[in-house]
Amino acid sequence: MKSQISLLKSGKEIPAKRVNIVSLKLVKESSLLYKERTVRSPEDGYKLLKQFLEDADREQFIVVSLDTKNQPVSINICHIGSLNASIVHPREVMKSAILSNAASIIVGHNHPSGRVEPSKEDIEVTKRLVEAGKIIGIDVLDHIIVGDETYTSLKEKGYI
Repeated sequence: MKSQISLLKSGKEIPAKRVNIVSLKLVKESSLLYKERTVRSPEDGYKLLKQFLEDADREQFIVVSLDTKNQPVSINICHIGSLNASIVHPREVMKSAILSNAASIIVGHNHPSGRVEPSKEDIEVTKRLVEAGKIIGIDVLDHIIVGDETYTSLKEKGYI
């Protein structure tokens, strides 16, 4: 029997399925200096996130991966949405955190309208991320919404 034939089904020969062998790695696109070194508060998280989100014309969702000392190790723009929406899935959020060996994460996104009140969807996404984090062992410390020179911390609001 040929080695490329895996089964006989209804008398027909079916070729074997080729499976790719892969490896994963993060690719550093650039870097920034973070003089505070650690994220100690929602305000610290806001100051870090606003560099990426302040002037964005569309909603963007950012993941900041932190080590055990709450020092940022990587920042990933996880998703860029439309003018007023961003579809975020825990799998995509946790991908860069896992590859960065993160102990915890802070997530954040902007509201291009400038208003920082969390939507029902923002709260639901946060709850899903917290649950996913518990399962895989990566704590979600905060979800920060960035607006016009201000922010809202979903941790401070009691959603985390």
